[in-house]
Amino acid sequence: MSISGPARLGKKTKHLVNQLTPEDIAVIDHEDIDRVSADSLVASGVKLVINVAQSISGRYPNVGPEILVNAGILLLDSVQPSLFELLEDGDIIKVDGNQIYQGDIKIADGEQLDIKEVHRLMDLAEERIDQEMEQFVTNTIEYLDKQKIALIYDPWVPIIKTEIKRRQVLVVVRGYDYEHDLLILKPYIREMKPVLIGVDGGADALLEAGFKPHIIIGDMDSVSDKALRCGAEIIAHAYENGTVPAAERLDKLGVKMVSWPLAATSEDLAMLLAWAKKADLIVAIGTHSNLIEYLDKGRSGMASSFLVRLKVGTKLVDAKGVSRLYRAAPPAWEILVVVLLALAVIILVIFISPPLNDLFSLLWLKIRLWLSF
Repeated sequence: MSISGPARLGKKTKHLVNQLTPEDIAVIDHEDIDRVSADSLVASGVKLVINVAQSISGRYPNVGPEILVNAGILLLDSVQPSLFELLEDGDIIKVDGNQIYQGDIKIADGEQLDIKEVHRLMDLAEERIDQEMEQFVTNTIEYLDKQKIALIYDPWVPIIKTEIKRRQVLVVVRGYDYEHDLLILKPYIREMKPVLIGVDGGADALLEAGFKPHIIIGDMDSVSDKALRCGAEIIAHAYENGTVPAAERLDKLGVKMVSWPLAATSEDLAMLLAWAKKADLIVAIGTHSNLIEYLDKGRSGMASSFLVRLKVGTKLVDAKGVSRLYRAAPPAWEILVVVLLALAVIILVIFISPPLNDLFSLLWLKIRLWLSF
């Protein structure tokens, strides 16, 4: 099968997906494609993904490639030489089998991953999971040794205007199943009115669900300008030396922010903020909670998330995956409304259709005659 289209290049998949259309060919440099990135690529509608890296390196059984292939997306893996050195964004290319052409000239080769090959690679990676667990534990111990003051004892937290004490807090991360889980929790949000904290793109998730975040925390690399301008308090994640990667962007937008330098992930900061400000309960959506998800995140510092969860665990309710646990049946009154509306439509059709009107009149006459006996 041959596929042609403009090549859209992006070394950070989470940034590229916002620019893709179904006519594009996504060109990425993403070792071990994670589930969130795969879901975003599927949602973009692209039919072909070219990866110059290994989609499954064998470190652990990442499910991203399986999601892509099951969605009918052609995945061309380990492409050499790197298309980032050969193409400009928007160049028209053609993929025929394992070969990539620009015009009539072959410029690169790759390996098509079908579902059988994906499963074979995942099975091999499964055998290495114990080694990855050992490495993760080592990283956790090293991280704890360096950051124990900040994590064991109460870390410094920025001063904010939003009142959190004795309130429930909902932390939203654009992670696994966040859309469905947020949909399920809409009644909870409306009734309990928790403090809403969006972690980077989690702020957009809240806006899309019809809610305005009170606080946005993160390095601001995957949150929209609209979200940053929505009126939420902005806490910019800074490096330990105080440098704020998002400072220039926020300044251009005219958005005020406070910075928080801490060697942890942005979702860790959200939970630590709620903990330090004496929240009654911390409800988390889309956050990382197991080894595969930590490895999907692709950074040794994910050890901090494990430790932060231990710290705030007495107040933490992980709502990730709640949409798969329970789906409420529609209430009886909703079913009654649907039935009444359907009945109203039937009656309307009878009255506006002369043949049906005549038939109904005849039927009604026979019923009256029958009742007279």
